Amino acid sequence: MKVTVKDCLQLDIFKQCIVVAGESNLNNRIKTVSVMDAVTAEEAAKRNGNKEELVLTTFGGMRKDFKAQCDVVDLLAKSGVAAMVILQMDSSAGESQNYKEVINAAEEAGLPLIILFGSEESDYSNIIKAVMEKVLYGSNFNNSLINNTIFHLLNFEKHSSFQQALREAAINNDFQVVLMSEEFNPILAVETRHKTTIETAIRRGKDVALNFSGVYSLVDIDGVLIYWGAAFVKGEKYYLLIVDNEDNYSSGEITKLAEIIELAMGMWKFTPERDAKAEFVKALIRGNKSLAYSLKDEAGINTKDMLSVFYARGVDVSQQDSVINDFEEKGLLSVIKINEGDDSYGLVVKGPKAKKSEDSGEKSVCISFFDKLKENKSMRVFHVTGIDSIEGAGDGFRLINETWSSVGGIFPYKRVFTKYELALVSNCINIQVQGGYIKKNYIDLLGDFRSESEHKAKQMLETLETFVLDAGMNSNKTAEFMGIHTNTVQYRLKKINDVLGAEITGNRVIPGLTIALALRRLERTVK
Repeated sequence: MKVTVKDCLQLDIFKQCIVVAGESNLNNRIKTVSVMDAVTAEEAAKRNGNKEELVLTTFGGMRKDFKAQCDVVDLLAKSGVAAMVILQMDSSAGESQNYKEVINAAEEAGLPLIILFGSEESDYSNIIKAVMEKVLYGSNFNNSLINNTIFHLLNFEKHSSFQQALREAAINNDFQVVLMSEEFNPILAVETRHKTTIETAIRRGKDVALNFSGVYSLVDIDGVLIYWGAAFVKGEKYYLLIVDNEDNYSSGEITKLAEIIELAMGMWKFTPERDAKAEFVKALIRGNKSLAYSLKDEAGINTKDMLSVFYARGVDVSQQDSVINDFEEKGLLSVIKINEGDDSYGLVVKGPKAKKSEDSGEKSVCISFFDKLKENKSMRVFHVTGIDSIEGAGDGFRLINETWSSVGGIFPYKRVFTKYELALVSNCINIQVQGGYIKKNYIDLLGDFRSESEHKAKQMLETLETFVLDAGMNSNKTAEFMGIHTNTVQYRLKKINDVLGAEITGNRVIPGLTIALALRRLERTVK
């Protein structure tokens, strides 16, 4: 229900007030209330100049500066505030010479100006409480939204299903509803307008989803008012998104509407459809490829559009969702993810605007996406990019699951791990498990260091490990990682070449050497 200035003037708290200006605009809508204690007009406009706001003041910060008071009235009127209330503790001064200039300024600006005479009840807190109760809850919902919705939702004779009853209620009361799984995948939608897409609403709303209060949280998307809140069906958590098509209702009414919808689900014994997208990803994680094949059509997945699978640890959900939203809004990719505490699993799918050009190819978009995620310093991301089938996605998750706990020990300076690091670690794990002559062959590649003293051998091996595994065979980066001079690194590398009797950067040397060094680190990690 829209609450106007005129509606609020009927409240008991305003029984000792008079309207001294702007009577023609008493139908201005009120959505919020604020207290103005500014000392300048500019400060008042900055802190209180919000559209459809009721501004309360005593002009305490500018009590004798009547020009400043007039400037405040002019600036607030231009900002679109609903009205201004002056608390006047001296009832004899209601329309004294002190306020004549302010009254004239308000009348000229068309701003409703109300003088409220003093009483024990007319303090800021009581006024705010009375007005916000009116704004949030109206007059017992006299606009009949709730009664009308109940009539349709509980009309078991007319409707054959909860979905049909909800659609009828939405059409008759001009709202829309989307029920989503905990992973934000829509599983029931009743759309009566198409000013914005469900996908856009979900992307924008995720930012408030983690901070719901008792009253539904409002997200304004290009003038479309969308309320978000949590709902529980048969003990399972879902998210309910309600669109107020014509801005007819308060957040309190929407909250009550959501409660009625939630109760009606129980009375209809409504069971939400399974979240096919989340189940599809879970099947891939478990390696159940046959189940994934059976779910792909229901989930709306084109397997040729699958680009990458990933697992992330230490997730800041709001930061992660912000990055995902940015890429999705640009149409570069789409992400189906499952959050489990600070961990998340996901599938990256090609976006409608993804290109195959060199600069913005599908793989490079994925790499950019994961690089953006790692800006959260506590997050570790393990991904397999370059898949185009359910087999590839399932194998990717298997590779991640087998190696994520060990790969950080081998590459301690990295936060994003690709299939190349994961494949290397997987090979090392297999070699370590098998043992025998294969493992011995690799370990023996480092055997020549035994001829050096223990201190020198340790020094050279640490330098070699850092050079090959951490620094990408860059001596400057090696020096940076180890905190020593570049010349020292180059001297040690020359000594290492002499000890091994081979050029360590040679194409035929580096593969075996890399595995030998990774095995050495893996041994320490396991211990």
